[in-house]
Amino acid sequence: MSYEGPEDEAPQPRSRRALTLTFAALVPVALLGWLGWSALGDEPDPPASAASPSASAAPGGTSSPSPGAGSLAGKVVVIDPGHNTGNFRHTAEINEQVDVGNGKKECDTTGTATDAGYPEAEFTLDLAHRLRALLEKQGATVKLTHDGDRKWGPCVDERARIGNTAHADAAISLHADGSAEGNRGFHVIMPGAVHAGAADTRPIVAPSEKLGARVASGYRRTTGEPFSNYLGDGTGMVTRTDLGGLNLSTVPKVFIECGNMRDKSDVTLLTSGPWRQKAAQGISEGIVSFLHES
Repeated sequence: MSYEGPEDEAPQPRSRRALTLTFAALVPVALLGWLGWSALGDEPDPPASAASPSASAAPGGTSSPSPGAGSLAGKVVVIDPGHNTGNFRHTAEINEQVDVGNGKKECDTTGTATDAGYPEAEFTLDLAHRLRALLEKQGATVKLTHDGDRKWGPCVDERARIGNTAHADAAISLHADGSAEGNRGFHVIMPGAVHAGAADTRPIVAPSEKLGARVASGYRRTTGEPFSNYLGDGTGMVTRTDLGGLNLSTVPKVFIECGNMRDKSDVTLLTSGPWRQKAAQGISEGIVSFLHES
């Protein structure tokens, strides 16, 4: 707003000048009265700009509380970055069979990669670091099954044990698929009911389904990535009973296949750092929602 100085003011009639002087004389009196009222402790509400930092503006001009740091204090989350960039150098070790409850499977696999050579294991570890930072900011205790500090592995049964030993409130395994070009989108894998050998997923099926739904919702909303067009019948949700990382888990756990590393549209996203931050944010929101409700 522009301000015009006295030299630009038009001459005022005598009656207006008198009114101005009278008003000026009343201002100090009003000010003294306000000071006395304030001293009694009845201070006015602070302006909107001085409101508590824990409140944030919501659509429509209303305020809603935003989750502050420490809201997940006492909660434990285990993040499993799928595969390992060193697995291809240790094929004998990762091909060893391990018990997954209802059968045997390879200790681990090399994972997939984009046609340009960007490996799934590199993607999952980067995403895990981003997700860990977001959850720790909320006050959660976060453990990774590995942090790029191992030459290969760990095996799928050990990955499950890490979550179990930590008594995780939620566990998630991060992956990207290697399907055919044209198959795109993400899907969340939940454990089916398995009761065989060392596996008994029956207690975790229901909470894992809830965790999966929250993660899928947050991920889709934040990234805009569509549900898989080749698995899950358009729901983005798949149930499996052949994955050791799920079969041997005693805590709520899901896998997420974040996209297809062989589809050009998905590859553009998966290889983008800013997009991976969105992916981490979406997964984090899903986990946080699950933990607050469980």
